[in-house]
Amino acid sequence: MRLFALALALGTATLFIAASVDLPDRGDPDAPASNYVAPYYVEHVEEDIGVENVVSAVLADYRSYDTLGETVVIFTAGLAVLLALARRERHE
Repeated sequence: MRLFALALALGTATLFIAASVDLPDRGDPDAPASNYVAPYYVEHVEEDIGVENVVSAVLADYRSYDTLGETVVIFTAGLAVLLALARRERHE
C-alpha cells in the first residue's frame, strides 16, 4: 500500500511539474491574460455594468459565480473546522 501511495504521489508531482513548464512567468506583461482579458474589463466595465470600480465589477458581475463558489468553499471549510474542533459532552 505504501508503494502505491508513493507511486501515486510521484505521478501527481510529475504531472504538476510537466504542466507548470508551459505556464507563463508570473507578472509577464505578454501573457494572454494581460493582453486580452484584463484590457477588456478595464475598457468595457462602464458600458457593460455601469460601475466605475473595476475590481467590484469583476468580482460582483463578470466572475460572480466563481466568487460565489469560492465563498461556499471557504464557508464549508470553516464549518468543517468548527465541527472538528467542537467539544462534545456525553451524558451517559
